[in-house]
Amino acid sequence: MSGPYTLAWYAVDLRSGQIAEELRSLRNQPLSRRLGAVTSSSVELDLDGAPAEWKSATDPARTLLLAVDTVTDTPIWSGVPLSRKGGSSSALSLSAATPEAYLDRRYTSHAAADTDISTIMEGVAAPLLANGPPFSIDASLCGTLADYTVLDTEDKTVLSCLQELDSIEGAPEWTVDTVWADAAHTAVELVLRIAPQIGTTETVGEAVFDLPGCIGSYELDESYERGKGANSITARGEVEGGSRSTSSTLTDTDLLADGWCLWEHHYSPASGIISSTQLNAHAAASLGLMRGGAQAWTLQAVASVAPRLGIVWGLGDSLTVAIARSPRHPAGITVTARAYAWELDPASDRISPILLEDS
Repeated sequence: MSGPYTLAWYAVDLRSGQIAEELRSLRNQPLSRRLGAVTSSSVELDLDGAPAEWKSATDPARTLLLAVDTVTDTPIWSGVPLSRKGGSSSALSLSAATPEAYLDRRYTSHAAADTDISTIMEGVAAPLLANGPPFSIDASLCGTLADYTVLDTEDKTVLSCLQELDSIEGAPEWTVDTVWADAAHTAVELVLRIAPQIGTTETVGEAVFDLPGCIGSYELDESYERGKGANSITARGEVEGGSRSTSSTLTDTDLLADGWCLWEHHYSPASGIISSTQLNAHAAASLGLMRGGAQAWTLQAVASVAPRLGIVWGLGDSLTVAIARSPRHPAGITVTARAYAWELDPASDRISPILLEDS
């Protein structure tokens, strides 16, 4: 399925998920999403063409802005307005953040021992189900067990706990999807998905971005900068009783035997960790990610001819990049990598998946 992206914008009541108004005079900047993280965008509402109830339809913290692909009738993006500015101009400026931002405004406490991390994440996120937006939780076991305790006195948010947990080796991934709540498409639901892997990974991705073809330009960013590449990892925890907890130093001896120099990285994965077992899990996960450095592909593709977002591919899915020839790859290259983020700009007919290759 191809063709230009035309977005219909709706104002949604944040508490119930019910669509309240269509915002036909709303104009957006590029929209983006990222696995396990908050993204934001700025939009403008032309008051000359806005509905009579535009004020209540865009109230910060009480509404949700919903972008729907009119070709597929699929929700593509949603964001909670957190600031609104207007005055003598006929344009109202709104800054909206994806629903993940709400997770950073709800605090949590939870305790679990020898429990699947997906189940721990579900328990940590339980406060979202009370007095909040129309959240539901879809959690699949990941098979990795852990001990985890977060106390109310620690003032940790749901977001900070999920991000702390997903950095453990073998932990699940998570994201928040905005989906239709009913067949008539009069309301939306926010689904917190927790799974061993978000999206579909394949040896050859169903969605192919090619050059020549839908790709206008691309860039492969290979980095071994601090925080991106290391072959020896040590994770540090909190100081308790005058001593600081630490992980074992985990080193990729195969790389050293292959002629690599030692590149070390010491870091603190999160506050409050004193368990060496947890720190070892964090260090192992970091080593798996950083041993070969970061390899990220950023594609600038023509949206109207590229594989359709939300139908052919989505966040976390495997995409195939097929380059026939370029200065960077004169002999051509075909790789399959996961889309961990994307940016869509319908006005310029541009879609930009950001892909990560495994180390």
